[in-house]
Amino acid sequence: MSLSRAARLILVGAPGAGKGTQTERLIQRFPELSSISSGDLLRKNVRERTPLGIQAESKMKAGTLVPDSMILRLIVNEFTNRGWLTSDTIRPYSVYYSSNEVKAEDTVDTISIPSSFRASKYGYSDHPSASFILDGFPRTAGQAIELGNLIPMNFVVNINTPPEIIMERICNRWVHESSGRVYNTTFNPPKVEGKDDITGEPLIRRSDDDPEVWKARLKAFKETSLPLLEHYDKLGVLWTVNGNSSDEITPQIVEEFGRRFGVLE
Repeated sequence: MSLSRAARLILVGAPGAGKGTQTERLIQRFPELSSISSGDLLRKNVRERTPLGIQAESKMKAGTLVPDSMILRLIVNEFTNRGWLTSDTIRPYSVYYSSNEVKAEDTVDTISIPSSFRASKYGYSDHPSASFILDGFPRTAGQAIELGNLIPMNFVVNINTPPEIIMERICNRWVHESSGRVYNTTFNPPKVEGKDDITGEPLIRRSDDDPEVWKARLKAFKETSLPLLEHYDKLGVLWTVNGNSSDEITPQIVEEFGRRFGVLE
């Protein structure tokens, strides 16, 4: 299948709602889609010792959050390198920052988005090959506004799964520690109770799968996501899908995706 124009997606959903599963299935169904993870970009730049990667690493080692300006620069750099974002005034930060532009006393707090980035002096590709699902960013309405100043999203999917369903998934989840294989005693149980199917080794519960921890995470998500969803609703790009399982949700997303982006058979 091919697309008639670029699809710029964000999947919004509570922790445990299955955003990763939906991303994988959409990419398998529509090869022109790419997954762009802000977390992966951050780790890549830390690993490659880019100027912002070095500064971000110092933040993470100090146990503080990486500022939005840093994540936006990572996204700008990736999109520019892929040819999805173009401008005479926009260059990748790896080029934009020469050795004498990033000083030792600079931090990622002081390295912010310059005014030229905010002035909408850019062009973005609408070619089908410039289609992506952005993962991990934005998480707040403020971040969404900043991102929209660079490149507008044209499809935001709100995955609405009841909190009690998510809690049930978490409480019934078991993991094979060394491989990361995940089982669920409700819909994907191991062949032998408490044992990994491949190695026969014992399964464990994740330390962060405590019900009280998840209740707090779901509450925090609700508080931050409502303004985010309202922002995209006002822009006319928000669409909500309801379902209790990934298998129930996937066909709905695929159908709506095809309707919006003119999938050509």
